[in-house]
Amino acid sequence: MNKKGSLTCIGTGITLAGQITKISESYLQTADIVYGILPDFMSEEWIKSLNPNYQSLQPLYGEGKSRRQTYREMTDMVCDAVRDGKRVVLALYGHPGIFACVGYYAIEDLKKEGYIAKMLPGVSADACLYADLGFDPGNYGCQNYEASQFLFRGLTPNVGSYLILWQIALAGEHTLKTFKTSKGNLQATVRILNKYYPLDHEVIIYEAPFLPIQEPRIDRFPLKDLPEIKLKSISTMVIPPLTPLELSQEALEEFGLKITDFGQESK
Repeated sequence: MNKKGSLTCIGTGITLAGQITKISESYLQTADIVYGILPDFMSEEWIKSLNPNYQSLQPLYGEGKSRRQTYREMTDMVCDAVRDGKRVVLALYGHPGIFACVGYYAIEDLKKEGYIAKMLPGVSADACLYADLGFDPGNYGCQNYEASQFLFRGLTPNVGSYLILWQIALAGEHTLKTFKTSKGNLQATVRILNKYYPLDHEVIIYEAPFLPIQEPRIDRFPLKDLPEIKLKSISTMVIPPLTPLELSQEALEEFGLKITDFGQESK
């Protein structure tokens, strides 16, 4: 039998008030307590207008404090409220399960203890990115990596598709104790990417707008200029394709096809 308390993790979307789903808003309004990890004061005030029983988890962050410790403290606070029998909502910026681990940690812990705990989808930064930059990932393919994850693992990108590097402002930062990287780390990022892309290849820094009256940030510049570009915690780096996607005759043969079936000549 499930216990009395429950947890629902929701996403508030990227643009204030306009991108939360109806079902998430319903859970938000009827919760006994709402915990939030939100980007600004206005977002928090809007949440309070829907449910005054709101408590921000942002004060648990601290410069020089490991984010691993912070995330554990956040998880424990949320879980303790559920254990007290409360209907808890954890409201997270964007999608509650994209670059946000606290919801996953709390759901895992609570389910083991017999509580109802679930996550609802939300509008994420990548959904905004595709709309604002105007490309369909289904046309060219799209690779998504957290920037340091991509860099530290020496991954080889498919240069015929889009490469999206999230949290580029933390590229090469491994301590989890600070919220920005160094110019040296960005120079190292350029050196690694230069193995696959020329220095004059155009890249994009994208930031989704918080408010409906704002415009997205879409800055285009050559790869070599990255260390000089001003970055924020919400900055995302997009690297457009360098080459066209090519058909593979070997792969097509598995389907009984030839490149000429697509109106192309074999190379």
